[in-house]
Formats: sequence, structure tokens, C-alpha cells
Amino acid sequence: MTSRQQSLEQERAADAWTAIEGVKGKDFEKKYKPLAAGSAADIQINGLGQTLAFWLAKANSKKPQRQYSVLYSHVSDWIARRLNKEGIEFPKNGLLEWLISTATTEQYRRATAEASAYLLWLKRFAEGHLEGELHERGD
Repeated sequence: MTSRQQSLEQERAADAWTAIEGVKGKDFEKKYKPLAAGSAADIQINGLGQTLAFWLAKANSKKPQRQYSVLYSHVSDWIARRLNKEGIEFPKNGLLEWLISTATTEQYRRATAEASAYLLWLKRFAEGHLEGELHERGD
């Protein structure tokens, strides 16, 4: 692994650690854990855009589920920072809208790969540091 790759992995890990620390003790902690643990697989199966749309639908439903909006924010904020570092201007209208209206195929692939890599760290830290069971997803 090159030092640039190692550094990027360290950045992902540090950001994911901070995100998980922000979830600890919250009323949705037990629901966030299985959601974070299964999210990379959701993206692989359904695609990034569809997964993000699902999270937003759950977050904005009649019975909002905060774990979805928080996970969306964690992933969206991380991808925005990564894309900006790579010279890709990320709009203020949000990750999902950017993916479906502006992103090129290559940018969409890049965002998907980055989300998946970031979610692996979220999963590891959620499994090790959050309360709750992995099967209590609460969809």
C-alpha cells in the first residue's frame, strides 16, 4: 500500500471514528449499528443512488428514523470532502441530487467506490463500539 493510499485509509478511519463517537449514547444508537453494518452491501446490491434515496425516504417518513438521516449525512459529508479534494465541485443541493442530475458516469463510480470504502470503516467501528445487535435493523 502506498503512503497516499495509507493516508487516505487513515483519513477514512479517523472520520468514521468521529462519526461513530457522535452516535454513541444517542437514542438511535442501537438502530444505527445494524444499518451501518449492512449499508455497503445495500450499495453493492441496489446502487448508491437507490440506497441514498431509501435512506432519505426513511428519514423523512411520517415516522422519521433518525439513524437514516445521520448515516446519510455521514456518507454525504465524507464524499463531498473527498470529491472536493479531487477537484470535483460538489453542489450544496446534496449528494443524491448531484448523483442523479450532474455526476458523470465516472464520478458516480468514484462516489460509489468512496462510499463503500468509507462504510467499511463505519461498519467496523459500529460493530465494536455501539450498543445493539446487528440484526435489529428496524426498517
